[in-house]
Amino acid sequence: MPMDDQSEMLNFIVDHVEVGLFAVDLDFRITLWNGFMAMHSGRSSEEVMGRHLFECFPELSSKWLERKIKNVFLLKHYAFTSWEQRPYLLRFPHNRSVTGGMEFMRQNCTFLPVKRGDTVQHVCVALFDYTDTALFQRQLTATIAALEVEKGEQRKLIAQLAEAQGQLLQAEKMASIGQLAAGVAHEINNPIGFVNGNFGSLESYITDLMSLLVAYEGLEGLLHQHPEALARVQVIKQEIDIGFLREDVPQLFKESRDGLDRVKRIVQELKDFSRVDQTEWQIANLHHCLDSTLGIVQNEVKYKAEVVKDYGDLPMVECMPSQLNQVFLNLLVNASQAITGHGQIVIRTAVENEWVVVSVSDTGAGIPPELIKRIFDPFFTTKPIGTGTGLGLSVSYSIVHRHGGRIEVDTKLGAGTTFSVWLPVVQSAKADQEA
Repeated sequence: MPMDDQSEMLNFIVDHVEVGLFAVDLDFRITLWNGFMAMHSGRSSEEVMGRHLFECFPELSSKWLERKIKNVFLLKHYAFTSWEQRPYLLRFPHNRSVTGGMEFMRQNCTFLPVKRGDTVQHVCVALFDYTDTALFQRQLTATIAALEVEKGEQRKLIAQLAEAQGQLLQAEKMASIGQLAAGVAHEINNPIGFVNGNFGSLESYITDLMSLLVAYEGLEGLLHQHPEALARVQVIKQEIDIGFLREDVPQLFKESRDGLDRVKRIVQELKDFSRVDQTEWQIANLHHCLDSTLGIVQNEVKYKAEVVKDYGDLPMVECMPSQLNQVFLNLLVNASQAITGHGQIVIRTAVENEWVVVSVSDTGAGIPPELIKRIFDPFFTTKPIGTGTGLGLSVSYSIVHRHGGRIEVDTKLGAGTTFSVWLPVVQSAKADQEA
């Protein structure tokens, strides 16, 4: 192919290719300006050829572009810039009506050294339209962001479902325990009832027999006429130690009566605590709730700690007593388990304005600072596998929150922990709706 034909073909391609091409010399005078540049800039090659680049386009970032082009002249290697680093070199209006609009074309730019021999005489800038890619990237970023938001919502929903399921399991467990306790209390109550009745009759009968025995002792003088009979009576009195019996029988009755009263009290505490299916708001005495709960956990606590009750003068509180029993149960069991060896658990109650405060303090090891923020998380536990569900404090937090209250924690390593439950004396309409 003749040289003229090759030059003509090359000029045609340069002028019609869908890439912006322009070149500048060492003085930044424009030496090439193709059709793409003319169409998008609105300036023909006749208007710009031979003129200074920054004179024709004063809006260009002159310092950056001048340094970029000079480096290509100096280093004799090509350079590149991406639309992600710098959205555009020349501000060409551009709009994608189908895929979504962008005010200006996004451009990738390549800076090519044009050499003659070993000397760079021109720098040719190739400007590629990357608007579609930028639009796609923006849509992709927006989609990813939306997916992340949805993922976060799903993660949050899954956590809420897990917490709700855990609380439901805990509630079912407590309901089962309550039904079992109610059944046991009923079964114990029946024999205790007739034992208690029979015991009263027995005590009365023994009293009568003792009176008869005293009367017989008054007639011993008549037995002197019958030495053998008198000797037999005296031997029997000595064998049974009648003096000791007179002293010990009333004491035995007193101790037995105390034991029966203790059993009756335990049965009543079981009955009070077992009302876990009651979900109506009631006016309750929190001291009764605490005492019935203490009766239930007594076997758990008595070998680990001395329980000190520092009760204030509390008003009656509008609440769900069975649910608060569950809170107090969890706090007391946790306090007991926090103590190594033998310690002390102090239960305090007080009134602060329109709030009642119930605090449970232990002399245990305390909670490490890094765990404080996690203790109310569902399924979080520091206990060995198989000894804790991690739901006690989570369920307690939910119950107290449902009552419109809050739980505060004060702990110090090596010095114990205090959980304080703040409850409003009267429930607001909001707490009523949430329940």
